[in-house]
Amino acid sequence: KPLRRIAEAFEGLAEAAGSKQVMEVAPFSRACSHVSVLFGCLGIAFKFAEMDYVAKVEDLCEASKSISTLHNLLELDIQQDRVRQGGSHSRNLLRVKRGLDMVKVLFEQILLTDGNSLRDPASKAYAKVFAPHHGWAIRKAVAAGMYALPTKSQLLKKLNEDEASAKIQMQTYITASGPVILYIEDLFNSRQLGTDW
Repeated sequence: KPLRRIAEAFEGLAEAAGSKQVMEVAPFSRACSHVSVLFGCLGIAFKFAEMDYVAKVEDLCEASKSISTLHNLLELDIQQDRVRQGGSHSRNLLRVKRGLDMVKVLFEQILLTDGNSLRDPASKAYAKVFAPHHGWAIRKAVAAGMYALPTKSQLLKKLNEDEASAKIQMQTYITASGPVILYIEDLFNSRQLGTDW
């Protein structure tokens, strides 16, 4: 039950984020790795996101062996003047945050939308989170890929969920991921790094 694993992992992180505790890299990257399954279930439209997201999460998992907290991870890159460098942990953290945000908006849209098509929810989520950071060619490829999305019932079958249980898990993730996403944005904004790059 991947949705339940995702929801539970983020509930744990939300507690840390909500109580302003220091968020550790290891549980954060583990929770994020559960989300990879979801990108894989969305098919060709989100193939680029899946590949990009999985690589960035793997980098954070690797980083967790030597860097304990997200705060330290960012500080280290600031000291080495490599925050915005391709492949830096900070840049990867920001990309992972976008992936989490995309899933949050996708779930919100799925819960708001009647019918069996995922095209509208996925298009809105992509437009809100990823499109502002993608060039024309990627946006065009994603738009074409939207026609190959699974239906809502196909997605739920892949995730081993029925509609009622899926709604509960999606709502849990939406509620729990909010404070986690804000926590990461605050990490960047409190150091005047911004998140729009």
